[in-house]
Amino acid sequence: MCANIVVAEDDPKQAELVRRYLEHEGHTVTVVEDGRTTLDEVRYEEPDLLVLDVMMPRADGLDVVRILRAECREVPVLMLTARSTEDDLLLGLDLGADDYMTKPFSPRELMARVRTLLRRNRRSAGPATGAAPADGDEAASVGTLRVDPARHEVSVEGTPVICTPGEFRILAAMAAEPDRVFTRQRLLEELHGFDKYISGRTVDVHIMNLRKKIERAPRRPTRLLTVFGVGYKLTDPAKNVRRASS
Repeated sequence: MCANIVVAEDDPKQAELVRRYLEHEGHTVTVVEDGRTTLDEVRYEEPDLLVLDVMMPRADGLDVVRILRAECREVPVLMLTARSTEDDLLLGLDLGADDYMTKPFSPRELMARVRTLLRRNRRSAGPATGAAPADGDEAASVGTLRVDPARHEVSVEGTPVICTPGEFRILAAMAAEPDRVFTRQRLLEELHGFDKYISGRTVDVHIMNLRKKIERAPRRPTRLLTVFGVGYKLTDPAKNVRRASS
């Protein structure tokens, strides 16, 4: 699974370490040292993955993520940060990053995170044009919300919705089983696999962002509901209105 990866890191020793490990696994690596160059490289190369340090000159990593997502660029982003507080880490996810690691980190764990993001991103990208969809790639509709894994597309009432790879994985899993209650742990498995020790608040941030995109009133959701003490479920608002009035 060779990929084109951009590493944005202004510490030469750290950048060289990450580059060597990625190239050892067969990836093509481009190293950049500041935020503005990172944006230019992602726009031009359209890489398979961006490994992004938070603290960089000429636009930090958080600004880079904010700008890329505002431009509707779906490149998976793995953030590297020396900030250890959960609120700081969740801010990156809130802006659209897909995963994060705090420094210092194990190179082996870094490679495992890279493999997970690449594997899940290629799965969500669907088959090549003209190929039959694989099992589990069929489009699903929950009311006027439609999720198409084969094309990596989401729409609400026919209007396209741009989701990050992490948001898309959560929505696709829930749309495949409407009205099922998904625990935070189950959704974490969709995001990061079974070997990631990440707070359940990660899921809460993704859910909050999804509500901003698919709900008419995100603070009073009717599609993506909280089941208190358990988790979340995706449902058809019109169906629930019919039940209430019957």
